[in-house]
Amino acid sequence: MSENIKYYSTHAEKLADQYNSVAFEKVHGDWLSEIPEKGFVLDIGAGSGRDARFLADKGLSVVAVEPADGIRERAQQYVVNQPIHWLNDKLPELNQVFSLQTKFDLILLSAVWMHIVPSERERCIRKLSSLLKANGKIIVSLRHGANHDERTMYPVSADELSGFARKFGLSFRLLSEQTNADELGRDDVYWQTVILTLPDDGSGAFPLLRNIIVNDNKSSTYKVALLRTLLRIAEGHPGAVIERTKEHVVLPVGLVALYWIKLLKPLLDHFEIPQSSNMNKGLGFVKKGGWQELRSFTANDFYIGATYLNVDIARAVYQTLKDVTATIRNMPVRYITLPGTEQGVFHVESKRTSKPSGSVVLNSDFMKSFGRFYIPINIWDSLARFSVWIEPSLVNEWAALMQTYTAKRAMAFSQSDLLKALTWEDPRRTTARVRSRVNALLESEKVNCCWSGKKLLAEYAIDHAMPFSRWPNNDLWNLLPTKTHINSRKSDKLPSSARLQQNRQIITDWWQQGWSDSADEFFIQANLALPNLPDSNRSFEDVFDALTLQRDRIKAFQQLEEW
Repeated sequence: MSENIKYYSTHAEKLADQYNSVAFEKVHGDWLSEIPEKGFVLDIGAGSGRDARFLADKGLSVVAVEPADGIRERAQQYVVNQPIHWLNDKLPELNQVFSLQTKFDLILLSAVWMHIVPSERERCIRKLSSLLKANGKIIVSLRHGANHDERTMYPVSADELSGFARKFGLSFRLLSEQTNADELGRDDVYWQTVILTLPDDGSGAFPLLRNIIVNDNKSSTYKVALLRTLLRIAEGHPGAVIERTKEHVVLPVGLVALYWIKLLKPLLDHFEIPQSSNMNKGLGFVKKGGWQELRSFTANDFYIGATYLNVDIARAVYQTLKDVTATIRNMPVRYITLPGTEQGVFHVESKRTSKPSGSVVLNSDFMKSFGRFYIPINIWDSLARFSVWIEPSLVNEWAALMQTYTAKRAMAFSQSDLLKALTWEDPRRTTARVRSRVNALLESEKVNCCWSGKKLLAEYAIDHAMPFSRWPNNDLWNLLPTKTHINSRKSDKLPSSARLQQNRQIITDWWQQGWSDSADEFFIQANLALPNLPDSNRSFEDVFDALTLQRDRIKAFQQLEEW
């Protein structure tokens, strides 16, 4: 990088004249509509100042970053109506930029990215994303092709930036699959433009969540674990809300504890991956009489509607939920605060409970018995709407934290190992259960394919009506027996509204045929997962109506391809 900076200073006059010979609109014509009407712009690698001057003339407040003294000093000689704030700074540090304590509506990296060492690029995007305002954009021009001077340039790709976007909760847009010709007339050079946006619904919740994920100090994985727990509930259990006010959504704290268990069980009991930087201190919720008694259980053994008939196991499940609730209340809830304040974002209201004397069912009443969990309404809505962007950020931050903990203990876990350990559930276990039910029924009666109505034979598939890859739900109502070739054709597509209505009778007939003997579990799951179903609901028809509404919600949030 220092040699490149020296080159731009040494050849400042020649390069400035070259860059200034082509108008801003000519070079950046494909994203002119993205320029904000007002606000702050950060131009990194501003060079001759051509772009900075154009944006300043639009009335925008421009901070121009250029580490090459020669070309920066030449650019500063120009006079424009709106002053440009020039800084001698560079990526990835941007120390002077961060000292401004300013967020930006637009960050421009024009003809810069190819100079960034590949090993530093992820850090660059992490830092740049933290400088964005809500709905702010990073514009990156990607140079491809030959280089015939002594500057160092590295290969670039839109796919690389797409990966970084997923990690840091940014939306990714490649303006055109076609590459643009070089405006300076170089036949062997061509360009692409990528836009990375910080999504927002206007409430400020999404940037707050990203700040907690990416920027907050963390001595354990508890903060990201709690956020991923809440995300899984917000995305998958709209029916779990006890109360919704103008300020908060209220959940059963037992449900939050249940999902915490599902997320952390494989990491602790199967992979044995540390979750804290403290090598001498255990985890507060891993105790005798509770978690320790359930080490042989898997994450898939804990699900809404599960029944534990053995009294000792029932008490261990109860104690584990109680211990996890206390940990959540005393640790991540206590330390997740609004930036620059001690004001907590979440709140837990615990209830006094007593050990069960018999079996335990993970139903709504049982989970409410542990207390109430309060989430700001804008946070809840953002978790539900933006899960497709938030979850990759959570997973990657969680893996990065675990990597530091395992390295400290000289444990041999690769980044790939850690990401695999964080995979949400194994759908095969639940589909195996449904398959077993279908097989038992086929011995004495006909079972129809839920998508064609035709009789199933020995070879069939179990389909997630709402695709598991995009909405991970293994509830009984979401698992439908189908013809194998139809399941393959549907794949991960979302069934269209018309297709669902067309197959309404077949699906509700299957639910009655398959789960009348397990009706309590079926309705406990459906009533907590699907919108607008009361705890008392026992109508398959009402479940179907709620399913169609949930289909529309998923379609609106994720814009999935329909089948």
